[in-house]
Amino acid sequence: MTKHAFLAAAAALALAAAPALAADFSDPTWPCVQRKVETLSPGLMWPEPLPDAAQTGETGTAAEQLAELLSLRRVDLETARAEVAAFTEAEGDAMPLLAAVFSGVFDRLSHRRTRIIDGIGKFSLGQIELSEKIDAARAEMDAQMALDAPDYDRVDALEEQIDWDQRIFTDRQNSIRYLCETPQLLEQRLYAIAQMLHAAGKAETPADGG
Repeated sequence: MTKHAFLAAAAALALAAAPALAADFSDPTWPCVQRKVETLSPGLMWPEPLPDAAQTGETGTAAEQLAELLSLRRVDLETARAEVAAFTEAEGDAMPLLAAVFSGVFDRLSHRRTRIIDGIGKFSLGQIELSEKIDAARAEMDAQMALDAPDYDRVDALEEQIDWDQRIFTDRQNSIRYLCETPQLLEQRLYAIAQMLHAAGKAETPADGG
């Protein structure tokens, strides 16, 4: 990928990560305003070929450990940058080595992101089911009150059930913003780490065949 193409792809990724102007309500399993992007492409973040095989030996172990560390959201980017610098000082700054680290980070964060998106889908379906339960209870309560001799014990039970279910629905709904932001935060972290690793790497200079 050329530098121009990589920058264009990176810009497209940044736009994809930004919140959409409106949610796509055609998908009931996606309640977020952020556009749903189910899978990420490492090629949009890393302009070099990714290794087909993992690094081996002590260097491979160190690369895996660094990838695991960089995947942790509690490790801020400044700490991550210092860890990358320490790694390159100890193991070298060859671009294929840094690409292997990125590949490990990508696998971990993209897998975590997929699980979160699946969880948002289950969350949304649960909210839809609870909303339908509330609507059905209200309809039954209205039907009871329309009778000449309503069953007031049943009406009281329905009213209590509606209040309880509505409280649960509202509490869950208040957490959706955080849930929806999480995949985007993972994308942003992954992109920042890709830039960090690529900047720390040194491309191999082709031999002069002259």
